[in-house]
Amino acid sequence: MACSSSGHCRAKHSTDMVSTLYLSQQAPSILDRRLTSKSSVQPLTIPGCEHLEEQETVEKLFVACLQTGDDKSALLCFEHLTQCFGLSNERVTGLRGLYEEAIAEDDTGLENCLQKYNKLLQENPVNVPILKRRVALLRSMSRIADAIAALIEFIDAIPTDAEAWCELADLYQSQGMSSQAIFCLEEALLIAPNAWNILAQLGEVLYITASSQEAETARKLLGRSISLFCRSIELCDDYLRGFYGLVLVSSTLLNSSDGPLHNSFNASVGDTPSKDHLKRLHAFARKKLWDILKSRLSLSQQEYGCSEGDLIAARELLDRLGDSK
Repeated sequence: MACSSSGHCRAKHSTDMVSTLYLSQQAPSILDRRLTSKSSVQPLTIPGCEHLEEQETVEKLFVACLQTGDDKSALLCFEHLTQCFGLSNERVTGLRGLYEEAIAEDDTGLENCLQKYNKLLQENPVNVPILKRRVALLRSMSRIADAIAALIEFIDAIPTDAEAWCELADLYQSQGMSSQAIFCLEEALLIAPNAWNILAQLGEVLYITASSQEAETARKLLGRSISLFCRSIELCDDYLRGFYGLVLVSSTLLNSSDGPLHNSFNASVGDTPSKDHLKRLHAFARKKLWDILKSRLSLSQQEYGCSEGDLIAARELLDRLGDSK
């Protein structure tokens, strides 16, 4: 999950709706080209088979079709993948569950999907795709406590899944359980210490947590938050959320009535930087954030490397700070 600081690295985001729609619109031509040829439908277990890239393309198309409501094309993709992998393959069972969730008409249909997941897990308690689908389904049904329990069960089985720890942190944070969220993100960083997006996510949680703490504790949390954002942009030097967080936290500290307490900055213990250091960090981050914003706006939406919501939030923050240009 690490990246070099070459200036071209991008955080991993879910495909935005524009690129998803664009991909799904290609379904007819892609399906016609790939799925009508019998020679392309070979089991991946055959020695020398070179169709893995094609299967990944079809799987992405399957997901895009579901997201845009093209269930017919999605079913064709699924049938192709079933022929290639076999119906009992764990990867296929996860995709099948995703398809059945998408076509479910009401809560009863979703509950049936959940029961199927539970049955599959009785047969194989470490079916990773189904474990993940069950968590996602429970969350979509607003059964957060059950989703947390299911995710804890998943982590007990696979404790080295950093994404699972991050998902659990997000669930805890949604319930106002900040200390648990912080613990989960710290566990994720033990697994992926150079994941700039996780570093920034922890910085965000610490920033939110600081708002409900006493002044001294809040400053320590904000100091640690700054160090995490600094590390995230060190690893990925055009990471919008990292610079956004650095601008936000440094602005909060500079505008604090108590002000920074320390004359030096010891990031290893989460000290607050000195006022002069804080001003330099703030000015640097503001300039860099504006440069990133301008460069992103010159690209098509598929090339943003970040969500449109992130761009809007960054622009609003700079406008609020008087950086409109």
